[in-house]
Amino acid sequence: MSDPQTVFVVDDDPALRDALSLLMQSVQQPVEAFDSAQAFLDAFDPRRRGCLVLDIRMPGMSGLDLQSRLNELGSTLPVIIITGHGDVPMAVRALKNGAMDFLEKPFNDQMLLDCVKRALEVNARESDQAARRSTIEGRLALLTPRERQVLELVVAGKSNKEMAADLGVSQKTIEAHRAKVMEKTRARSLSELMRMILTDGVDPLADAAE
Repeated sequence: MSDPQTVFVVDDDPALRDALSLLMQSVQQPVEAFDSAQAFLDAFDPRRRGCLVLDIRMPGMSGLDLQSRLNELGSTLPVIIITGHGDVPMAVRALKNGAMDFLEKPFNDQMLLDCVKRALEVNARESDQAARRSTIEGRLALLTPRERQVLELVVAGKSNKEMAADLGVSQKTIEAHRAKVMEKTRARSLSELMRMILTDGVDPLADAAE
């Protein structure tokens, strides 16, 4: 089982931080709160799932700075920005940098819960897709360079006869390579193999030998 999703609250206002934590707890949503961007960054683990509820103005590292740093680190956590009335242009900038939504203070509890729900749904989909990609890439890593070539030609829609001509081998050799590709990728059919490669966007020749 994967770890439960956590809402990470980052706000320097202790009253608001506590209120947001209590709100999440009231709907049985795991939550962790941090009083600064740096405190969150120090504890950041890219393997953890969830979303980030982030104040845009804080002493030291701002919410925008933290967002930029997380982007550099390849974080996939959806970000919900909390902003004051005068910070809307900054919030728009955060949206352009990948934030999912922003809320102006004071905001309705249900509005935040709805934003969090959407963010967690997005994170769950992206996490599942990343896990599938990792699994498929692990299986593709088992292929020999020749098997990778055969896989590329399969994806390109070539017949066994065409592949044999392209690679200068017999059709029987191509059939053996195809069987190995199916075995190593654990694809039960050609259509499943194609879905693995095309739907998940995996490059069958990534890291292939020159």
